Amino acid sequence: MFLAIFKISQPILETIMDSLDEVLAEMDFDFLGAGVHSMSVDAMCKALGNDHFFFLDVRTAREIQHLAFPFATNIPVNELPARKGELPKDKCIVAFCSSIFRGAVAYAFLMANGFKEVKCLTASTEQMASVLKPGPLAKILA
Repeated sequence: MFLAIFKISQPILETIMDSLDEVLAEMDFDFLGAGVHSMSVDAMCKALGNDHFFFLDVRTAREIQHLAFPFATNIPVNELPARKGELPKDKCIVAFCSSIFRGAVAYAFLMANGFKEVKCLTASTEQMASVLKPGPLAKILA
């Protein structure tokens, strides 16, 4: 079924799954404890406006209708396989969603597909919105 949905050949699927196996195998206690795979909301604030960071909002279009982040590009997580070519290979991609789950899925998917610099935002959209009020936002944009 997976092959039919995405029209992926068996050899390509095996290569992707091998890459995913490698990404997951690296996610041991030391890796997770070091936190190099993640970005906090404070780090997000510092990265906004820095062209090296590409914020990837993996929420659905319906969610974006209610709360959008203009600094981010929206590609819903279910569209990543078909749209990964739209993503820059030379920037740090910071994936996020409403609660972290889809951002983590996007992180693993992108790493397995050869993206070298990827992070997962460890903040919910509520936490993100709370720092983007006029006072804190003015400090970020200054």
